[in-house]
Amino acid sequence: MNVQPTAGAASPTGARLRNGGELLIAALRCHGVDRMFGVPGESALPVFDAVADAEAGVRFIVCRHEATASHMAEADGKLTGRPGVCIVSRGPGAMHAMVGVHTAWQDSTPMLLLIGQVPRAYRGREAFQEIDYTAVLGSMTKWVAEVESADQIPTMVARAFSVALQGRPGPVALALPEDVLSDLSDAADVAPIAVERAAPAPAELHAAHALLQSAQRPLIIVGNLGWSRAAADAFGRYVESNDLPVVAGFRSQDVLSNDCDQYLGDLSLGCSRKLVERVKQADCLLVIGDRLGDVTTQHYSLFELPVPQQTLIHVFPDAGELGRVYTPTLAIEADASRFVAALAELPPLEPAAWADWRAAGRAAYVAYQKARPHAPLLDVAEVITHLRERLPSDAIVTNGAGNYTIWLHRYFRYRELGTQIAPKSGSMGYGLPAAIAAKLRHPERAVVCLAGDGCFMMASQEFATAIREQLPIVVIIVNNAAYGSIRMHQENQFPGRPSGTTLTNPDFVTLAQSHGAHAEAIDSHAAFPQALQRAIAADRPAVIELRTDPRQLTPDRMI
Repeated sequence: MNVQPTAGAASPTGARLRNGGELLIAALRCHGVDRMFGVPGESALPVFDAVADAEAGVRFIVCRHEATASHMAEADGKLTGRPGVCIVSRGPGAMHAMVGVHTAWQDSTPMLLLIGQVPRAYRGREAFQEIDYTAVLGSMTKWVAEVESADQIPTMVARAFSVALQGRPGPVALALPEDVLSDLSDAADVAPIAVERAAPAPAELHAAHALLQSAQRPLIIVGNLGWSRAAADAFGRYVESNDLPVVAGFRSQDVLSNDCDQYLGDLSLGCSRKLVERVKQADCLLVIGDRLGDVTTQHYSLFELPVPQQTLIHVFPDAGELGRVYTPTLAIEADASRFVAALAELPPLEPAAWADWRAAGRAAYVAYQKARPHAPLLDVAEVITHLRERLPSDAIVTNGAGNYTIWLHRYFRYRELGTQIAPKSGSMGYGLPAAIAAKLRHPERAVVCLAGDGCFMMASQEFATAIREQLPIVVIIVNNAAYGSIRMHQENQFPGRPSGTTLTNPDFVTLAQSHGAHAEAIDSHAAFPQALQRAIAADRPAVIELRTDPRQLTPDRMI
């Protein structure tokens, strides 16, 4: 029941009256939220007032653009397994934030987008910056709704968290009319709704076990959805004891330590052709936590459609994804962690049939990471190799999109869960905001962002946020003065005719220094180890610019 007395007064029931902004922040705290990212707007002023005091328990991270704010929230969701929260103003603010919502959708990341909205009485008249968010966001969210009264805020926030987390996680959005946030209500806080993780049935487990044992060339493909640290550790012990070969799906290389002998590489953009052929040769595939999207399946070319020739055991927490593209031999609707915990309890397999096949796959992976002869003066492969040797195992590495990521995928080794924070959506401008979110969440851990020059410039304004928050992240900019991946595609289809892909960049060192950051540029990989040491020792945001040859499209291809 909405009433008019002042905030803090008691309602006729004796409950304290709170405005919608206070109710929203209290609801977020009930669900464990301790921070939200965004850009302030006049349609949500009561919310920003509610977080002004430290005792509110929710810190507002002020960003310089809604797109990067939404990517910070999405990255925070990846890091915690709980919905990252982004708040933006109506109209343009919401539209800018859609890129992070799209990443959360494609990456199966729990996220909550809060949007200021025009007052209820103005709706339907195309008021200033008015948008129907149900229509606009409906195709890339699990649920989107508009709050009709302050009374509804606690229950709708509880539902939003539940929907974002159940089954295949993803983004949800709530539009909050300006007057709803100002209204007073005596609504009580609502406890979180318990979200049950799907577990495999015993019969499904035994069937999967039997199919693996009967294989000659089994292979496990892992996606990074639904894993806990304990489950990842148990999975590592399971594949080692059964000598089962493992391949990482797209940007899921941190599920199993890449130093493990059972790890054979990743199915990412620009991955090993020999690995692709090895996956095709497998006779039994156990897929855990991966949707089998077009990148992991190399544009749906790895397996026959719709029924693969290989035995396919597909484990995923959402029944709607099982059989959506490939018809599995055995479909198991289960959370990855619960499936692995149950699988590890089964009797050991007899791995003799595939021991040599697994060993050959590992040898191919190691060979694929070796230094190449006739390397250029600045070889990004050498830079990434030094990073993997220098950084601690729990260091978080972030990146956006572009051909520069091929070097990272190929030459880096991830050793712990939650250390690869990257967009399956392929969004440029992701790496820097993700690094900021990661350092805020884990200040004790090293955080390194790898970005192309085009990728960095799509988020460079957030360097001001890193400075304000005093975050000692290291940003490595691979500068080839081009949109490299598009230049590669042009060379494939229209050789020798570049168009629209050459970039004019600022002086990155001067740009970073103008913010108060440490910065330097290098022209050879031999200079990188000392440059990295200086960047880390600076103990403040740092930039290392790699001035690379624009003709070098990939590790193996030059114009």
